[in-house]
Amino acid sequence: MPLDTIVQEGSQARAGSPRALIVSIYGLYARDTGGWFSVSSLIRLMAGLGVEEPAVRSSISRLKRREMLIAERHDRSAGYALSEHARSVLHEGDRRIFERPRASLSDGWVVVVFSVPESERRQRHTLRSRLTWLGYGTVSAGVWIAPRHLERETREVLERYALSAYVDMFSGDYLGFADVRAQIADWWDLDGLQALYQDFVDTYAPVLHRWKRRTVPAPGDAFADYVRALTSWRRLPFLDPGLPEEFLPQRWLGFRAADLFLDLKGRLEGPAQEFVRGTVQA
Repeated sequence: MPLDTIVQEGSQARAGSPRALIVSIYGLYARDTGGWFSVSSLIRLMAGLGVEEPAVRSSISRLKRREMLIAERHDRSAGYALSEHARSVLHEGDRRIFERPRASLSDGWVVVVFSVPESERRQRHTLRSRLTWLGYGTVSAGVWIAPRHLERETREVLERYALSAYVDMFSGDYLGFADVRAQIADWWDLDGLQALYQDFVDTYAPVLHRWKRRTVPAPGDAFADYVRALTSWRRLPFLDPGLPEEFLPQRWLGFRAADLFLDLKGRLEGPAQEFVRGTVQA
């Protein structure tokens, strides 16, 4: 499935949407406070991102329906906590987003073969979407491939979304007959991924440049820039399977984009955390 289709349909596609920003806030900060935010704190935090209260409340309701958030009261304050499903999703995301796993030439491949009855076509679409968000490439309609290091994560995701009954998984080496480097260009939409990385670089390189010139800490600005950068970045490591560097096109922008994000993270996460503590305790 082409990356542009998945990105348009995916829940993280609109990186600046209130719902996506709330997920980022919970992922970055709520797990340090028991996974819970009061509604009033969340409204104040989102105000720092220029999002008004009605949009915050609407987005919270949608995340509750998606079983990401659970309504809870703490000390008479209304709020929402992360569900167990949300915690598992965020834990899965931490490795991709911050650790930048990459395969080596000797690792081999994991292959997923699936068949879904026509009467369950919605499950077929869900399965294809999940595999794409895991970074799989398409060998043929029901045969998808990824670097071997994605095996455990694939198993966890397929079981979490009740998709494992449709799937057989294999691991091994590519034995022929075409040049595997040429095959990879057919299995993955590397041009589409390169374009997404270019968009990220074009958007956030100027942000980093501004912060390099700043001498006075500005926690509110750091919070806004960091949350927006993280929200834009977090979909890209999922679409990128972490192919061996030898298989990537020359001047692969994924490396530059990752370095850019990590530089922003290093500069902004401290003052952003300071802003969150002050806002939540207000």
